[in-house]
Amino acid sequence: MKYVDTWDLDAIIPGGTKSPELQEKLQKIDQQINEWEQLIKQWNFSENQSAEPFKRILEKQETIEKGLSQSATFVQMWHDAFMNDEYANVVMGQILDLDSKLENINTAFTKKLVAIPDQDWNTFLQDDELKKVAFALNEIRNKGKRLLSEAEEKIITELNKDGLTAWSRLYDTVVSMMTIPFTDKDGKTVELSVGQAMNRMYADPDPEVRKQLFTNWEAAWEKFAPIFTDTINHLDGFRITLQNFHNRKDYLEEPLEYNRMTKDTLDAMWTAVANNKQPFIDFLKQKAKLLDMEKLGWQDVDAPVTVGDSKASRFTYDEACDFVIEHFASFGPKLADFAKHALENRWVEAEDRPNKRPGGYCTDLPEFEESRIFMTFTGSMSDASTLAHELGHAFHSHVMRDLPTLNRNYAMNVAETASTFAETIIGNATVANAKTDVEKISLLNDKLGNAVAMFMNIHARFIFENNFYQERTKGIVSEQRLNELMVEAQKEAYCDCLAGYHPHFWCSKLHFFIDDVPFYNFPYTFGYLFSLGIYAEFLNNPTGFEEKYIALLRDTGTMKVEELAMKHLGVDLTKPQFWEAGIQLAAKDAEEFIRLSEKLV
Repeated sequence: MKYVDTWDLDAIIPGGTKSPELQEKLQKIDQQINEWEQLIKQWNFSENQSAEPFKRILEKQETIEKGLSQSATFVQMWHDAFMNDEYANVVMGQILDLDSKLENINTAFTKKLVAIPDQDWNTFLQDDELKKVAFALNEIRNKGKRLLSEAEEKIITELNKDGLTAWSRLYDTVVSMMTIPFTDKDGKTVELSVGQAMNRMYADPDPEVRKQLFTNWEAAWEKFAPIFTDTINHLDGFRITLQNFHNRKDYLEEPLEYNRMTKDTLDAMWTAVANNKQPFIDFLKQKAKLLDMEKLGWQDVDAPVTVGDSKASRFTYDEACDFVIEHFASFGPKLADFAKHALENRWVEAEDRPNKRPGGYCTDLPEFEESRIFMTFTGSMSDASTLAHELGHAFHSHVMRDLPTLNRNYAMNVAETASTFAETIIGNATVANAKTDVEKISLLNDKLGNAVAMFMNIHARFIFENNFYQERTKGIVSEQRLNELMVEAQKEAYCDCLAGYHPHFWCSKLHFFIDDVPFYNFPYTFGYLFSLGIYAEFLNNPTGFEEKYIALLRDTGTMKVEELAMKHLGVDLTKPQFWEAGIQLAAKDAEEFIRLSEKLV
């Protein structure tokens, strides 16, 4: 192979989760945390208003957080690539203990920031170095105003290890034990990992294979649903309790604050989506005709489209890597060169094998100023898009690497902008270069899969989670009711145009069980539509646009999204018009798909 499809984990920390080097690193971090605590105790703003002691505290904090984050990332990467490694959870427990210790000290530090009078604080931030990170420092201080007493916050942090975080990790543990049976045409039954089953269930061109896998998939999640019912109830019950203690008005306030956006922006986006779904409903109906079905089943929505004797495009991993690099180059040399570097240096874990967790992600190694990508590559066009998506995330971090660390903390919604923009480059380039109408139909199907995901699948997740939170505030929600809420949300989001739905989707989707941020859904649709707006600007003015794009990405850690959009695009995100314009760009693909395929149905 030209490109190795597995991570080089030994280049990070040799020896895996039982590495002596990892233990030495964690011991050193523990010592650094103790030193940092002493610096904070010694700092008294009322006695010494010099910025220098404060900057030393920030420098020490940065060193600690980078080391702890890199350690946690390494252990998580190892666990995701080898889910049968039981020791990963042991080491992660050590890391969580250090993280709790750090969080307790950080609470005391934040309390000191909150205690500084506003006028003195604003004067303090006039220091040349602090002025550069004023947005982040103000954000930390404002969030600190929600904190309870130092003693109460310490109790919350300690309890969280066996609360929010523990429930999330329980989900990972159970999923790692699950397998999905599949019987091939020769009658041989194999047990697939959750990740393998999911990839094949959605991407296999044979409808009978998809149907069998979906039936077995739903049955597997139903079997474990009682565990997941407890998990999601207690995970989100814990989160709701914390939100109440921290004086949040409702459950959406936290994710909106995290994504640096207003409720007006969220409402404008979903209103535009809900009012403009018809082109995508028409696309799904036309796809059903092409697949010789009356209506698509849940498992058929992302299926490849083959017409006549044509077959869905398949890639080797090498071909997919070269494909992505080539089309990134059509946008700009910096994006293409970065992708080539990442792929040649084994930043991507893509091998299709058992004992890997499902899904894909991009994660950072802050001490290396590098990223790593996790996915399972099976050869489909969708996998090539996933590779481009995750490389877009990595490029976002890459272009910010010379900024102050505090200015690199961008939220999920703008993170999804960079990744979806990279996908859009690949999708548009491949459709434009299609040699035949049949090939173009197949490529448009892959591209429209993203639009359907963002406007229907993600919308269903948001509707479900919103309704679940409303009921969870009143008490425990049963498995049966969770299934009802999920199907109701899917029918609403898909305008009831499917032949069947996925009642246990709420437990098969990892995003509902992530502990660090609730509502891990609407930022995807935000990023998709925001990226379409950016791409439209590129098409109108391609000359030198890569530098303008990089400038926007570099601002994502220091602005609210409404300000970011106004500065770089001149648009108002609180109005449906911006979002509708993006939807119409995607609708053109649906119209083209229907036009080209009409003579084939």
